[in-house]
Amino acid sequence: MFDFFKKLFYPIIAILDFITKYFKTIVFLTIVYYFVSTSEDVAMKEGSFETANLQKIELFGPILDSQKVLAQIDEAKKNDNIKGVLLDVNSPGGAVAPSVELAYAIKELNELKPVVVYASGVMASGSYYASIWAKEIIANPGAMVGSIGVIFQGTNLEELMEKIGVKTQTIKAGKFKESGTPTRQWNDYEKQELEKVINDTYNMFITDVANARGLKVENHTQFADAHIFTSSQAKEVGLVDEVNTLSFAKNRIVKLSNVSNPVWKKEDKFDKFLDRIIQETVSNFSVLFEGGLKAY
Repeated sequence: MFDFFKKLFYPIIAILDFITKYFKTIVFLTIVYYFVSTSEDVAMKEGSFETANLQKIELFGPILDSQKVLAQIDEAKKNDNIKGVLLDVNSPGGAVAPSVELAYAIKELNELKPVVVYASGVMASGSYYASIWAKEIIANPGAMVGSIGVIFQGTNLEELMEKIGVKTQTIKAGKFKESGTPTRQWNDYEKQELEKVINDTYNMFITDVANARGLKVENHTQFADAHIFTSSQAKEVGLVDEVNTLSFAKNRIVKLSNVSNPVWKKEDKFDKFLDRIIQETVSNFSVLFEGGLKAY
């Protein structure tokens, strides 16, 4: 029983352990960041500052919450000085809604100024969906692309609950209200209900990919169907435009943006550091609570 409660409260224990372990480091880096940012301000006052005309946005890690990236896209859209955007993608995908939000936000941005997507590692599922309406998609030669599909997963804890003596009590209104419950095996009609959602979402996915990339929906088993491609294979089926390096992708956005003197917007290194820690933490916890309509 002790082990059961230990596992139950593991997420809380892990968070507290994380705060204890890294608190001093975060405080130290905050102080360092303050002095670095101050020195940068001095340099700007001395006349070394140039107005940025290009912006790089990173889409790294599982897509569970798109708000930060959406804010960066919106900022780039409203900033008249920014003439082009490079979206660096290294993500296995994630939840349906935030992936779709990102896709349409990038579509709107690309209508105003060019967006080039660079697949620096993994561009799969929801992260590929997010990228489809860019002006061009360029993949690192060693990147993995694709996995265009939708999945719904859940656990069946019935036998475990019997062993530890736990039973559920349910009062519901609506035949399908318990669809996807982890407390027992799903009934056939519940599986059919979930399949309706999966199939409709998959049809939306492949239709948007086909429209954005100039492909035919009826050929979805070639470019979708959850196939995983190398970069060269992805180019063969029409999912990416070029297989090349980051410097090539940067040169492409410079050319498409028609800027004669490219100046990249500075990234906040401290925020980037914290984002990496948060993403790694979220990735670890997502393994513990994996389930539900996860897309792509």
